[in-house]
Amino acid sequence: MALSKEETSVIVKKYGKDEKDTGSTEVQIALLTQRIKDLTLHLKANKQDAGARRSLLILVGKRRSLLDYLNRTNPEGYSELIKKLGIRK
Repeated sequence: MALSKEETSVIVKKYGKDEKDTGSTEVQIALLTQRIKDLTLHLKANKQDAGARRSLLILVGKRRSLLDYLNRTNPEGYSELIKKLGIRK
């Protein structure tokens, strides 16, 4: 369920400061969001895949931690990012 290099580079260019900025919080959240969307689609088709369900919960937890960090350090960036990604508060 990993993202392809093309998908990753598009997300990094869109949310990063430059095309090599893979470590910023915004980029990490955007990459996790895309992986969560892919896993959600997979689980809709394969309801009994317990391993994928566990992976999804882990990814959601990581994204929540990063979102909390971003909200503490940069509240304006946090609200802007959740609007762009369509994430509920």
